[in-house]
Amino acid sequence: MNLIQAAILAVVEGVTEFLPVSSTGHLVLVSKILAIAQTEFVKSFEIAIQSGAILAIVWLYWRKLLVKRQIWWRVGVALMPTLVVGWGFYKLIKVWLIGNTGVTLAALVVGGVLLIIWEKLYGKKPGKIKDIEELSLARAAIIGVGQSVAVIPGVSRAAATILGGLGVGLTRAAAVEFSFFLAVPTMAAATGLELMKHGASFTSQELGVLGVGFIGALITALVAVKYFVTYVKHHSLVGFGVYRIVVAIGYWLMVR
Repeated sequence: MNLIQAAILAVVEGVTEFLPVSSTGHLVLVSKILAIAQTEFVKSFEIAIQSGAILAIVWLYWRKLLVKRQIWWRVGVALMPTLVVGWGFYKLIKVWLIGNTGVTLAALVVGGVLLIIWEKLYGKKPGKIKDIEELSLARAAIIGVGQSVAVIPGVSRAAATILGGLGVGLTRAAAVEFSFFLAVPTMAAATGLELMKHGASFTSQELGVLGVGFIGALITALVAVKYFVTYVKHHSLVGFGVYRIVVAIGYWLMVR
């Protein structure tokens, strides 16, 4: 992987990380288009640069994260299922799922259909929980179970947590915000695990490529987050569902 390819993937990551379209799925597909071989480093790169996008959340919401400490109890409970799944099935995820185009395309389509169905059936029902601090720990755990499914590339962590939040009664704004906050320790843990297992084997050139990916993801995520928060307050998620299906089918028709 060269620096230009790293920069392209960084932009893809930053734009898609917090949208319900699967950043991992997009990274897998774009890597295929750019003819980037799914080496051990590339797979680690696709996981680790997510921490750049996550830093955007810390940057934008640090005051709220510091002041409203009760939020972290909810986030901690919601994080547990993903930690269990990620640690217990690490080898399966890394070897068989990440980089698997067939799995990614199928997950994009299924997730897109579910987003559309959800909005058609329940989209007009307003949530009652406007503040994350009012979310019970049991409901936070349910959101966490939904997020754990997103270890499958193409599912979308954002889609799983936002739908989970809406399902347990959060308003749209609160569901998106909780998805943002839950992403911080989730991606930090994923990046930490990846660097712990493989970081020592990275060459100086690979570390430079990783640095470009981190910075690029941070900058683009700062813009994407502000846009998405504004968009979701006034629009449904149907457009994202349609987009997922179109991308999956279009990729399959053109690249297969």
